[in-house]
Amino acid sequence: MNLPANILVPLVVTIPLLGSALTLAFGRRRPQQIAVSVFALTMVAVIGAVLLIQVDQGGTAVVHVGGWDAPWGIVLVVDRLSAIMLLVSALMLLGVLLFAVGQGIVDGDRETPVSIFHPTYLVLAAGLFNAFIAGDLFNLYVGFEMLLSASYVLLTLGGTGARIRVGVTYIVVSLVSSILFLSAIALIYGATGTVTMALIADRVADLPPDVQLILNLLLLLAFCVKAAVFPLSFWLPDSYPTAPAPVTAVFAGLLTKVGIYAIIRTQTLLFPDSVLSVPLMVVAFLTMIVGILGALAQADIKRLLSFTLVSHIGYMIFGIAMGTPLAIAATIFYVVHHITVQTTLFLCAGLIERVGGTTSLARLGGLLKAAPFVAFLFFVGALNLGGIPPFSGFLGKIALFQAGADIAEPVTYILMGAGAATSLLTLYALARVWNIAFWRGAGEVEDYESPMLDALLEDPDDEGAVTTRTISPLMTAATTALLLLTVSLTVFAGPVFALTTRAAADIETPATYIDAVFPNGTP
Repeated sequence: MNLPANILVPLVVTIPLLGSALTLAFGRRRPQQIAVSVFALTMVAVIGAVLLIQVDQGGTAVVHVGGWDAPWGIVLVVDRLSAIMLLVSALMLLGVLLFAVGQGIVDGDRETPVSIFHPTYLVLAAGLFNAFIAGDLFNLYVGFEMLLSASYVLLTLGGTGARIRVGVTYIVVSLVSSILFLSAIALIYGATGTVTMALIADRVADLPPDVQLILNLLLLLAFCVKAAVFPLSFWLPDSYPTAPAPVTAVFAGLLTKVGIYAIIRTQTLLFPDSVLSVPLMVVAFLTMIVGILGALAQADIKRLLSFTLVSHIGYMIFGIAMGTPLAIAATIFYVVHHITVQTTLFLCAGLIERVGGTTSLARLGGLLKAAPFVAFLFFVGALNLGGIPPFSGFLGKIALFQAGADIAEPVTYILMGAGAATSLLTLYALARVWNIAFWRGAGEVEDYESPMLDALLEDPDDEGAVTTRTISPLMTAATTALLLLTVSLTVFAGPVFALTTRAAADIETPATYIDAVFPNGTP
């Protein structure tokens, strides 16, 4: 590996951490904190782009921290999958940060207090990036704990009763997941004598099949909680909608995808011959169906989007369960698509709340006339999430269905049918939001009667208040930029899918990863 990669890889974690310390030192000096945060995430985005080019052209980058070779020291590994996740996450974090800055300008930082928000946000970013480049399970655990600790603070910003209540639930669930993950690490270390993933991959095949199954199940259970896979997704629809709009967008777009990344990494590297493919397909089916049925019952836009988030995690689990090169490539493509479009839609929900004073469909109307550009942003994002051609959501689903058709087994055909139904129901749920919130006139809201609307469930924490607020140009610009990024996945779908195909080829061959970490052979 060349010198620039040796320097660049650790910087994706150290820059946000140093930025967090600086923003904390600046206290309530908003301009300085904003400058540091924007600079830090911009630098990571640039580094992520450079690393992606380097590893795509020159192979996996490996850094042995402090000069200690694995497995005795910490090893950082960036392959194509890691680099893709680094770049996309940095761009999303930067876009949401600019949205939050714009919101702070017009609100006086009531929702995102500067002295708290910026340091915590950068710690969250450092945890995300650390998880993506971790070459051993314990460092992956450290990355999870960094981002979870920061997410506890961000989730409860403002200190309202609803946020504290869901924060407690979120903390308890996260702690249980962390205990499961730590227990799995301890058992894996006891069975293989190491926590370095490359060495585990070399040794795990020598373990008895029942031991392999237990270790696989424990890791999957821990990661499925973090990824909000049914039935371990019960905490998400209540937790995410209560947070400020920028926080909700980051959580929805990125936090669950760290769990998906961990599942992809461990299933392809540590347990490539797992016997759990059919159970995973069953879980994927239930995640799709239960999630979208929950979305159809919601009268609140943020809760509706939270349930669609759960349902679309099912597509990713479907791809992982199939495990073929095409399926993994399609899964990575779909992860990138979903990060961008889900983040954008939650920012759109934040704009809707400011224009209409609420996200309850029962009290929204006339938004097409009141905020036509917000209507346009939501409309394009909804078409993409719903999988309308030629958007990236459609292309990702088609690739997954093609992988299922190649396997040609009854269970994959059932999952393909469930995926198609979920896509249509997603489009229906979002079309209902459009018809009620944007299309009907504001004067129709008070006397509007509909059995469909009466049957929907309101947010239990909705106090019924309607308070419109100003939208700053920076908020609109940030949301537009992220929407353009989602559209670019459609425009450049060919090159992007070629890249995810190469990333899938990397991780489909564990020997490639092992040889990168141990070029002279495993100890």
